[in-house]
Amino acid sequence: MRGLTNYVLKPLTFIGALNWGLIGIFGFDLVAWLFGPATLASNIVYAIIGIAALVWLIWMFVDQPVRNNR
Repeated sequence: MRGLTNYVLKPLTFIGALNWGLIGIFGFDLVAWLFGPATLASNIVYAIIGIAALVWLIWMFVDQPVRNNR
């Protein structure tokens, strides 16, 4: 799962964060600019990025080492 996280999930999550930063700061939606606003392609890109972020978030909690509470 480390390869999936490092080479797929992190870059997709970074792209999503970058897009939201551009929207928040400049009002510019990079995905809509590349694929067109509200098109099937842009919806697929948004869904893939959202799923990647969700899987990465879940994996971060599952992969935590067990702490010894002594």
